[in-house]
Amino acid sequence: MTKAEACLWKYVLRASSMKGYRFTRQRPVFNFIADFMCKELNLIIEVDGFTHTWEMTVAKDELKEAELLKAGFRTIRFSDDEVLTSINGVADAIRKVIEEIELQSSIR
Repeated sequence: MTKAEACLWKYVLRASSMKGYRFTRQRPVFNFIADFMCKELNLIIEVDGFTHTWEMTVAKDELKEAELLKAGFRTIRFSDDEVLTSINGVADAIRKVIEEIELQSSIR
């Protein structure tokens, strides 16, 4: 787990602190590993470091996201820098996505 992933976990996602939803970390989903996943929301959160700017990694990320979307998962991505310099903004963005999912699917 990277420093940014550890911060997101510790300060935002652990212990059902995100609107009461339970996230798991480093979760296998099909042939992929999701950084964080909430099964109830079908939501995956990815934290991308500098390697995710490499052409080969970008292609893998696009394939991963397309496969997950076909299976009904929504994926949101944040850079390491976003997490490390604006954790409150990242938390707000996640809350907004959760609220959108709740409205679309009548969860809660």
